[in-house]
Amino acid sequence: MAEPTPFKSADPLDEIQANLADLDAAGLRRRRRIVTTPCAPDVHVADRPDPVLAFCSNDYLGLAAEPALIDTLARGGRHWGVGSGASHLVSGHYASHQALETRLAAFTGMDDALYFSTGYMANIGVMPALVGRGDAIFADKVNHASLVDGALLSRADFIRYPHCDLNALAARLAASSAPRKLIVTDSVFSMDGDLAPLPKLLALAEAHKAWLLVDDAHGFGVLGPQGRGSLAHFALRSKRLIYMGTLGKAAGVSGAFVAGERSLIEWLVNKSRSYIFTTGAPPLLADTLLTALDLIEHGDARRAHLAALIGHLKSGLRLKRWQLLPSDTPIQPVVIGDNHETLAVSRALEAEGLWVPAIRPPTVPRGAARLRITLSAAHSFAQVDRLVEALKRLEAQHP
Repeated sequence: MAEPTPFKSADPLDEIQANLADLDAAGLRRRRRIVTTPCAPDVHVADRPDPVLAFCSNDYLGLAAEPALIDTLARGGRHWGVGSGASHLVSGHYASHQALETRLAAFTGMDDALYFSTGYMANIGVMPALVGRGDAIFADKVNHASLVDGALLSRADFIRYPHCDLNALAARLAASSAPRKLIVTDSVFSMDGDLAPLPKLLALAEAHKAWLLVDDAHGFGVLGPQGRGSLAHFALRSKRLIYMGTLGKAAGVSGAFVAGERSLIEWLVNKSRSYIFTTGAPPLLADTLLTALDLIEHGDARRAHLAALIGHLKSGLRLKRWQLLPSDTPIQPVVIGDNHETLAVSRALEAEGLWVPAIRPPTVPRGAARLRITLSAAHSFAQVDRLVEALKRLEAQHP
Protein backbone atom coordinates (compact mmCIF):
# COMPACT_ATOMS: atom_id res chain seq x y z
CA MET A 1 0.00 0.00 0.00
CA ALA A 2 1.21 3.47 -0.85
CA GLU A 3 2.54 5.80 1.82
CA PRO A 4 -0.01 8.35 3.15
CA THR A 5 -0.28 11.46 0.98
CA PRO A 6 -0.19 15.04 2.29
CA PHE A 7 -3.44 16.30 3.77
CA LYS A 8 -6.06 17.24 1.18
CA SER A 9 -9.36 17.27 3.10
CA ALA A 10 -10.92 20.28 4.78
CA ASP A 11 -10.34 18.66 8.18
CA PRO A 12 -6.76 17.41 8.63
CA LEU A 13 -7.79 15.34 11.66
CA ASP A 14 -10.19 13.32 9.52
CA GLU A 15 -7.38 12.63 7.09
CA ILE A 16 -5.04 11.61 9.93
CA GLN A 17 -7.62 9.05 11.05
CA ALA A 18 -7.90 7.72 7.49
CA ASN A 19 -4.14 7.51 7.14
CA LEU A 20 -3.85 5.66 10.44
CA ALA A 21 -6.41 3.17 9.15
CA ASP A 22 -4.28 2.76 6.01
CA LEU A 23 -1.25 2.01 8.20
CA ASP A 24 -3.26 -0.65 10.05
CA ALA A 25 -4.36 -2.24 6.77
CA ALA A 26 -0.77 -2.38 5.52
CA GLY A 27 0.57 -3.78 8.79
CA LEU A 28 2.69 -0.64 9.25
CA ARG A 29 1.24 1.04 12.33
CA ARG A 30 3.64 1.32 15.25
CA ARG A 31 2.70 1.26 18.91
CA ARG A 32 4.76 1.91 21.99
CA ARG A 33 5.09 -0.61 24.81
CA ILE A 34 5.38 0.58 28.41
CA VAL A 35 8.28 -1.11 30.21
CA THR A 36 8.01 -1.10 34.01
CA THR A 37 11.38 -2.59 35.00
CA PRO A 38 15.03 -1.69 34.23
CA CYS A 39 16.61 -2.58 30.89
CA ALA A 40 17.63 -6.25 31.16
CA PRO A 41 16.97 -9.55 29.37
CA ASP A 42 13.93 -10.21 31.59
CA VAL A 43 11.58 -7.21 31.61
CA HIS A 44 7.99 -6.47 32.53
CA VAL A 45 5.69 -4.57 30.20
CA ALA A 46 2.54 -2.88 31.42
CA ASP A 47 0.02 -4.94 29.42
CA ARG A 48 1.39 -8.37 30.41
CA PRO A 49 1.15 -10.19 33.74
CA ASP A 50 4.37 -12.14 33.23
CA PRO A 51 7.88 -10.99 32.31
CA VAL A 52 9.21 -11.36 28.77
CA LEU A 53 12.68 -12.33 27.63
CA ALA A 54 13.77 -9.37 25.52
CA PHE A 55 15.92 -9.58 22.40
CA CYS A 56 15.26 -6.01 21.32
CA SER A 57 17.47 -3.55 23.19
CA ASN A 58 20.84 -2.20 22.05
CA ASP A 59 22.35 -2.68 25.51
CA TYR A 60 25.06 -4.82 23.96
CA LEU A 61 27.34 -5.09 27.00
CA GLY A 62 24.58 -5.29 29.60
CA LEU A 63 25.56 -1.97 31.22
CA ALA A 64 22.19 -0.19 31.28
CA ALA A 65 21.41 -1.38 34.82
CA GLU A 66 25.03 -1.90 35.95
CA PRO A 67 25.30 -1.14 39.71
CA ALA A 68 28.59 0.76 39.26
CA LEU A 69 26.87 3.15 36.85
CA ILE A 70 23.88 3.59 39.15
CA ASP A 71 26.20 4.41 42.05
CA THR A 72 28.12 6.95 39.95
CA LEU A 73 24.87 8.54 38.79
CA ALA A 74 23.69 8.92 42.39
CA ARG A 75 26.98 10.50 43.46
CA GLY A 76 26.87 12.79 40.43
CA GLY A 77 23.35 13.90 41.31
CA ARG A 78 24.38 14.76 44.86
CA HIS A 79 27.34 16.76 43.53
CA TRP A 80 25.93 18.45 40.41
CA GLY A 81 22.18 18.34 40.90
CA VAL A 82 20.01 17.07 38.05
CA GLY A 83 20.17 19.79 35.39
CA SER A 84 22.77 21.83 33.56
CA GLY A 85 20.73 25.04 33.52
CA ALA A 86 21.79 26.37 30.11
CA SER A 87 23.37 25.56 26.78
CA HIS A 88 27.04 24.63 26.66
CA LEU A 89 28.01 28.01 25.26
CA VAL A 90 26.27 29.93 28.04
CA SER A 91 26.80 28.30 31.45
CA GLY A 92 25.87 24.66 30.83
CA HIS A 93 29.34 23.25 30.13
CA TYR A 94 30.61 21.58 33.31
CA ALA A 95 33.92 20.07 34.35
CA SER A 96 32.41 16.59 33.96
CA HIS A 97 31.48 17.36 30.34
CA GLN A 98 35.02 18.50 29.64
CA ALA A 99 36.53 15.44 31.32
CA LEU A 100 34.26 13.17 29.28
CA GLU A 101 35.23 14.82 25.99
CA THR A 102 38.92 14.55 26.83
CA ARG A 103 38.53 10.88 27.72
CA LEU A 104 36.48 10.08 24.61
CA ALA A 105 39.10 11.66 22.35
CA ALA A 106 41.88 9.64 23.97
CA PHE A 107 39.81 6.45 23.96
CA THR A 108 39.10 6.69 20.22
CA GLY A 109 42.57 7.95 19.28
CA MET A 110 41.31 11.32 18.06
CA ASP A 111 42.52 14.86 18.75
CA ASP A 112 39.32 16.07 20.36
CA ALA A 113 35.68 15.18 20.92
CA LEU A 114 32.35 16.95 21.38
CA TYR A 115 29.55 15.53 23.55
CA PHE A 116 26.00 15.78 22.16
CA SER A 117 22.73 15.03 23.94
CA THR A 118 21.74 12.32 21.41
CA GLY A 119 23.12 10.57 18.37
CA TYR A 120 20.37 12.07 16.24
CA MET A 121 21.42 15.57 17.30
CA ALA A 122 25.04 14.75 16.52
CA ASN A 123 24.29 13.66 12.96
CA ILE A 124 21.92 16.50 12.12
CA GLY A 125 24.42 18.94 13.61
CA VAL A 126 27.63 17.82 11.91
CA MET A 127 26.65 17.76 8.25
CA PRO A 128 25.08 21.23 7.93
CA ALA A 129 28.10 22.66 9.75
CA LEU A 130 30.51 21.21 7.18
CA VAL A 131 28.74 21.37 3.81
CA GLY A 132 25.99 23.41 2.19
CA ARG A 133 24.53 24.49 -1.13
CA GLY A 134 26.75 23.47 -4.05
CA ASP A 135 28.59 20.82 -2.00
CA ALA A 136 27.85 17.09 -2.17
CA ILE A 137 27.08 14.35 0.34
CA PHE A 138 27.50 10.73 -0.74
CA ALA A 139 25.49 8.32 1.39
CA ASP A 140 24.89 4.58 1.57
CA LYS A 141 21.23 3.91 0.75
CA VAL A 142 20.56 2.06 4.03
CA ASN A 143 22.12 4.64 6.34
CA HIS A 144 20.30 5.49 9.56
CA ALA A 145 17.52 8.08 9.31
CA SER A 146 19.53 10.63 11.28
CA LEU A 147 22.22 10.61 8.57
CA VAL A 148 19.55 11.09 5.92
CA ASP A 149 18.00 13.97 7.80
CA GLY A 150 21.37 15.59 8.46
CA ALA A 151 22.15 15.44 4.76
CA LEU A 152 18.80 17.02 3.82
CA LEU A 153 19.23 19.78 6.38
CA SER A 154 22.63 20.68 4.94
CA ARG A 155 21.06 21.59 1.55
CA ALA A 156 24.04 20.01 -0.17
CA ASP A 157 23.45 17.75 -3.17
CA PHE A 158 22.36 14.43 -1.66
CA ILE A 159 23.80 11.58 -3.73
CA ARG A 160 23.02 8.04 -2.59
CA TYR A 161 24.79 4.88 -3.69
CA PRO A 162 23.62 1.24 -3.49
CA HIS A 163 24.41 -0.49 -0.23
CA CYS A 164 28.20 -0.93 0.13
CA ASP A 165 28.66 -0.59 -3.64
CA LEU A 166 32.14 0.91 -3.85
CA ASN A 167 32.19 1.02 -7.65
CA ALA A 168 29.00 3.06 -7.72
CA LEU A 169 30.36 5.40 -5.07
CA ALA A 170 33.63 5.85 -6.95
CA ALA A 171 31.75 6.74 -10.14
CA ARG A 172 29.58 9.28 -8.34
CA LEU A 173 32.58 10.87 -6.66
CA ALA A 174 34.46 11.10 -9.96
CA ALA A 175 31.47 12.72 -11.66
CA SER A 176 31.03 15.37 -8.98
CA SER A 177 32.53 18.85 -9.33
CA ALA A 178 31.39 19.91 -5.84
CA PRO A 179 34.04 21.94 -3.99
CA ARG A 180 33.41 20.04 -0.75
CA LYS A 181 32.56 16.35 -0.61
CA LEU A 182 31.39 14.33 2.38
CA ILE A 183 30.92 10.54 2.43
CA VAL A 184 28.62 9.34 5.22
CA THR A 185 28.07 5.76 6.37
CA ASP A 186 27.01 3.64 9.26
CA SER A 187 29.79 1.36 10.48
CA VAL A 188 27.39 -1.41 11.53
CA PHE A 189 24.13 -1.10 9.63
CA SER A 190 21.36 -1.14 12.20
CA MET A 191 18.82 -3.29 10.36
CA ASP A 192 21.19 -5.68 8.54
CA GLY A 193 24.01 -6.06 11.07
CA ASP A 194 26.74 -6.00 8.43
CA LEU A 195 29.89 -3.85 8.48
CA ALA A 196 30.72 -1.07 6.05
CA PRO A 197 33.98 -1.53 4.11
CA LEU A 198 35.59 1.35 6.00
CA PRO A 199 39.20 0.91 4.73
CA LYS A 200 38.05 1.14 1.11
CA LEU A 201 35.69 4.02 1.89
CA LEU A 202 38.55 5.92 3.48
CA ALA A 203 40.76 5.26 0.46
CA LEU A 204 38.07 6.77 -1.77
CA ALA A 205 37.70 9.74 0.56
CA GLU A 206 41.42 10.43 0.45
CA ALA A 207 41.60 9.99 -3.32
CA HIS A 208 38.78 12.53 -3.83
CA LYS A 209 39.76 14.89 -0.97
CA ALA A 210 36.49 14.17 0.79
CA TRP A 211 35.51 13.84 4.44
CA LEU A 212 34.40 10.42 5.68
CA LEU A 213 31.79 10.57 8.48
CA VAL A 214 31.42 7.21 10.23
CA ASP A 215 28.36 6.65 12.43
CA ASP A 216 29.56 3.99 14.87
CA ALA A 217 26.35 3.78 16.89
CA HIS A 218 26.37 -0.02 16.87
CA GLY A 219 30.14 -0.55 16.89
CA PHE A 220 31.39 1.64 19.73
CA GLY A 221 32.02 -0.47 22.82
CA VAL A 222 31.70 -3.73 20.88
CA LEU A 223 34.20 -3.61 18.02
CA GLY A 224 37.94 -3.04 18.15
CA PRO A 225 40.52 -3.64 20.87
CA GLN A 226 38.97 -2.80 24.27
CA GLY A 227 35.78 -1.76 22.52
CA ARG A 228 37.33 1.35 20.99
CA GLY A 229 35.09 1.09 17.94
CA SER A 230 35.07 0.42 14.22
CA LEU A 231 38.03 2.66 13.35
CA ALA A 232 40.18 0.75 15.84
CA HIS A 233 38.74 -2.51 14.51
CA PHE A 234 40.19 -1.65 11.08
CA ALA A 235 43.19 0.27 12.50
CA LEU A 236 42.23 3.42 10.57
CA ARG A 237 43.66 6.89 11.12
CA SER A 238 43.27 9.93 8.88
CA LYS A 239 42.64 13.63 9.09
CA ARG A 240 39.70 13.05 6.78
CA LEU A 241 37.86 10.89 9.34
CA ILE A 242 34.95 12.21 11.40
CA TYR A 243 33.83 9.71 14.01
CA MET A 244 30.41 9.63 15.68
CA GLY A 245 29.69 7.23 18.53
CA THR A 246 26.55 6.86 20.62
CA LEU A 247 26.57 6.42 24.39
CA GLY A 248 23.11 4.96 24.96
CA LYS A 249 23.78 1.56 23.42
CA ALA A 250 26.90 -0.40 24.44
CA ALA A 251 27.85 2.35 26.92
CA GLY A 252 24.50 1.88 28.64
CA VAL A 253 23.72 5.54 29.44
CA SER A 254 22.73 8.38 27.07
CA GLY A 255 24.10 10.81 24.51
CA ALA A 256 26.66 10.73 21.72
CA PHE A 257 29.92 12.29 20.65
CA VAL A 258 31.75 13.40 17.55
CA ALA A 259 35.54 13.04 17.44
CA GLY A 260 38.12 14.27 14.97
CA GLU A 261 40.76 16.90 14.32
CA ARG A 262 40.92 19.65 16.96
CA SER A 263 40.07 22.42 14.47
CA LEU A 264 37.07 20.39 13.25
CA ILE A 265 35.69 20.07 16.77
CA GLU A 266 36.24 23.77 17.44
CA TRP A 267 34.32 24.55 14.25
CA LEU A 268 31.42 22.34 15.41
CA VAL A 269 31.35 24.12 18.77
CA ASN A 270 30.78 27.33 16.84
CA LYS A 271 28.60 26.14 13.96
CA SER A 272 26.67 22.98 14.91
CA ARG A 273 23.15 24.23 15.60
CA SER A 274 21.97 21.12 17.45
CA TYR A 275 24.88 21.60 19.87
CA ILE A 276 24.68 25.38 20.24
CA PHE A 277 20.93 25.84 20.62
CA THR A 278 20.01 23.25 23.23
CA THR A 279 20.40 22.92 26.98
CA GLY A 280 23.46 20.90 27.93
CA ALA A 281 22.94 17.33 29.09
CA PRO A 282 22.91 16.91 32.89
CA PRO A 283 26.52 16.81 34.14
CA LEU A 284 25.72 13.75 36.25
CA LEU A 285 25.38 11.79 32.98
CA ALA A 286 28.90 12.76 31.96
CA ASP A 287 30.20 11.46 35.31
CA THR A 288 28.32 8.21 34.71
CA LEU A 289 29.71 7.88 31.20
CA LEU A 290 33.27 8.17 32.51
CA THR A 291 32.58 5.07 34.62
CA ALA A 292 30.98 3.39 31.60
CA LEU A 293 34.17 4.00 29.59
CA ASP A 294 36.15 2.25 32.32
CA LEU A 295 33.82 -0.74 32.09
CA ILE A 296 34.06 -0.78 28.30
CA GLU A 297 37.85 -0.57 28.37
CA HIS A 298 38.07 -3.48 30.82
CA GLY A 299 35.13 -5.36 29.30
CA ASP A 300 36.91 -8.04 27.27
CA ALA A 301 35.06 -10.79 29.16
CA ARG A 302 31.71 -9.21 28.30
CA ARG A 303 32.67 -8.91 24.64
CA ALA A 304 33.94 -12.51 24.56
CA HIS A 305 30.66 -13.78 25.99
CA LEU A 306 28.71 -11.66 23.50
CA ALA A 307 30.75 -13.05 20.60
CA ALA A 308 30.11 -16.58 21.85
CA LEU A 309 26.36 -15.90 22.01
CA ILE A 310 26.40 -14.60 18.44
CA GLY A 311 28.15 -17.74 17.22
CA HIS A 312 25.79 -19.94 19.22
CA LEU A 313 22.69 -18.35 17.68
CA LYS A 314 24.07 -18.51 14.15
CA SER A 315 25.04 -22.17 14.44
CA GLY A 316 21.70 -23.15 15.95
CA LEU A 317 19.27 -21.12 13.86
CA ARG A 318 19.12 -23.11 10.62
CA LEU A 319 16.10 -21.78 8.76
CA LYS A 320 14.47 -23.13 5.61
CA ARG A 321 12.11 -20.40 4.42
CA TRP A 322 13.06 -17.33 6.40
CA GLN A 323 16.55 -15.86 6.06
CA LEU A 324 19.01 -15.13 8.84
CA LEU A 325 21.16 -12.38 7.35
CA PRO A 326 24.94 -12.79 7.48
CA SER A 327 26.16 -10.77 10.47
CA ASP A 328 28.92 -11.18 13.02
CA THR A 329 27.53 -8.39 15.19
CA PRO A 330 24.92 -8.46 17.98
CA ILE A 331 22.29 -7.49 15.37
CA GLN A 332 20.92 -10.75 13.93
CA PRO A 333 18.01 -10.03 11.53
CA VAL A 334 15.61 -12.73 10.38
CA VAL A 335 13.98 -11.62 7.12
CA ILE A 336 10.41 -12.93 6.72
CA GLY A 337 9.21 -10.59 3.98
CA ASP A 338 5.50 -9.99 4.44
CA ASN A 339 4.48 -7.31 6.94
CA HIS A 340 1.53 -9.22 8.36
CA GLU A 341 3.38 -12.51 8.69
CA THR A 342 6.26 -10.74 10.43
CA LEU A 343 3.84 -9.14 12.89
CA ALA A 344 2.12 -12.48 13.46
CA VAL A 345 5.43 -14.21 14.22
CA SER A 346 6.46 -11.41 16.57
CA ARG A 347 3.15 -11.78 18.41
CA ALA A 348 3.49 -15.56 18.54
CA LEU A 349 6.93 -15.18 20.08
CA GLU A 350 5.54 -12.78 22.65
CA ALA A 351 2.82 -15.29 23.51
CA GLU A 352 5.70 -17.59 24.45
CA GLY A 353 7.32 -14.86 26.53
CA LEU A 354 9.88 -13.74 23.93
CA TRP A 355 10.08 -10.10 22.83
CA VAL A 356 11.52 -9.68 19.34
CA PRO A 357 10.36 -6.60 17.41
CA ALA A 358 8.88 -6.70 13.93
CA ILE A 359 10.69 -4.20 11.68
CA ARG A 360 8.72 -3.04 8.65
CA PRO A 361 8.89 -0.38 5.93
CA PRO A 362 9.91 2.39 5.71
CA THR A 363 12.64 1.34 8.16
CA VAL A 364 13.49 -1.51 5.77
CA PRO A 365 12.64 -1.94 2.07
CA ARG A 366 9.20 -3.15 1.04
CA GLY A 367 9.00 -6.91 1.03
CA ALA A 368 11.90 -7.18 3.51
CA ALA A 369 10.06 -7.04 6.84
CA ARG A 370 12.04 -8.82 9.51
CA LEU A 371 12.52 -9.76 13.11
CA ARG A 372 15.44 -7.78 14.50
CA ILE A 373 17.15 -9.92 17.12
CA THR A 374 19.68 -8.08 19.25
CA LEU A 375 21.93 -9.93 21.67
CA SER A 376 23.48 -8.65 24.88
CA ALA A 377 26.30 -9.85 27.08
CA ALA A 378 23.60 -10.07 29.75
CA HIS A 379 21.92 -12.96 27.88
CA SER A 380 22.72 -16.59 28.64
CA PHE A 381 23.21 -19.51 26.27
CA ALA A 382 20.02 -21.09 27.62
CA GLN A 383 18.05 -17.95 26.78
CA VAL A 384 19.41 -17.94 23.22
CA ASP A 385 18.49 -21.63 22.89
CA ARG A 386 14.94 -20.82 23.95
CA LEU A 387 14.67 -18.22 21.18
CA VAL A 388 16.23 -20.48 18.54
CA GLU A 389 13.85 -23.36 19.26
CA ALA A 390 10.81 -21.07 19.18
CA LEU A 391 11.82 -19.56 15.83
CA LYS A 392 12.41 -22.93 14.19
CA ARG A 393 9.06 -24.21 15.44
CA LEU A 394 7.19 -21.09 14.26
CA GLU A 395 8.79 -21.22 10.83
CA ALA A 396 7.50 -24.77 10.41
CA GLN A 397 4.00 -23.74 11.54
CA HIS A 398 3.61 -20.66 9.32
CA PRO A 399 2.71 -21.22 5.62
